[in-house]
Amino acid sequence: HVMPRMEKFLKTNGPWSQLVELKNIELKPLVADQKVRLNERIAVTPILVPHRGEFSETVAFIVESAEKKILFLPDIDRWEDWDRSIEEVIKSVDYALLDGTFLADGELPGRDMSTIPHPTIQHSVNRFSRLQIEHRQKIFFIHLNHTNPLIRADAEHPMREILKESDMSVGSQGQVFLLGK
Repeated sequence: HVMPRMEKFLKTNGPWSQLVELKNIELKPLVADQKVRLNERIAVTPILVPHRGEFSETVAFIVESAEKKILFLPDIDRWEDWDRSIEEVIKSVDYALLDGTFLADGELPGRDMSTIPHPTIQHSVNRFSRLQIEHRQKIFFIHLNHTNPLIRADAEHPMREILKESDMSVGSQGQVFLLGK
């Protein structure tokens, strides 16, 4: 499943173009904001997000069953740059797996963090703290960079307590989110 720019990239750049030409892979086009049924139980909707568009689109996905919806959004430049309200999207789903690449400014010594496009967890927690508790509890930060101290589940860090008090969480490897019975 590919968005239009990724489809073009794969068809026109080797070695991937050979895979397409030899029919080793089949490209199935996706369209932003159009739901695609993967099987009788699960559908996905790609949503364009602003993030690193050098070669192709970056998308988030709403994955849904008849009972539940989950937002999978591991990469975005800034919440403020998106063409929709992240808060409203969070309210519309049962779980929100969000970009948690970096914890806070200063995480990368010698680098200006404002030039690295990802909202920090600290920024996100401050922003989402205005949501009602039932919506904050849906939030799980994922896609943590190796420099993010929260990547180690056993590591103590003051931000863990802030997250707990804010009713938000850090996702863990192997964590399961049930979308139905």
